[in-house]
Amino acid sequence: MLRYLLTFKPFVLLLLVVNILGTIYGYWWYKSQLEITPTIFLPFVPDSPTASLFFCIFLFFFLLKKSVPLIEALAIITLFKYGIWAVVMNILTLIVTGYLPWQGYMLIASHGAMAIQGLLYAPYYKIKVIHIVIAGIWTLHNDIIDYVFGMMPIYSKLSDFSQEIGYFTFWLSILSIGIAYLLTVHHQRKQANHL
Repeated sequence: MLRYLLTFKPFVLLLLVVNILGTIYGYWWYKSQLEITPTIFLPFVPDSPTASLFFCIFLFFFLLKKSVPLIEALAIITLFKYGIWAVVMNILTLIVTGYLPWQGYMLIASHGAMAIQGLLYAPYYKIKVIHIVIAGIWTLHNDIIDYVFGMMPIYSKLSDFSQEIGYFTFWLSILSIGIAYLLTVHHQRKQANHL
């Protein structure tokens, strides 16, 4: 049933539209931070919308029955990473401040869904090790830009914990890369061995 739904064209189109709207909202959410970001760092600041942009590109080509393995690798790794990251940061904001506005709960729901959708499409990715390596380098490089050069998303109440958040984010990146490898390359090899 799930496999049918994930490949059902109207559902994929709906998912694409929802992700396009979410991506546009995500870039708008970063607007004030992007205005003060040095040009060289601009591609690395809007983390979640760029992750969903990768997924939009994947869905577009998926509808055309084509594969884009590097985009697929970037999508699965960054969707999971930033989906989980945003959920954790909003929960942490609630713990630290004792309050979370309705937008925070919306971000928890939407980013949780973001993480899940990237994993659900894993059986359809045509990812190879090289794609995981390149996407992994992009992801870890992004962590360096965020936490060494200070370009991390601005959560004013959490700025006192930037070192701890940076440490957590690094290991979340490693976990995301590992999960992407297991669900794609490792799974494909396992299936090939059973043939």
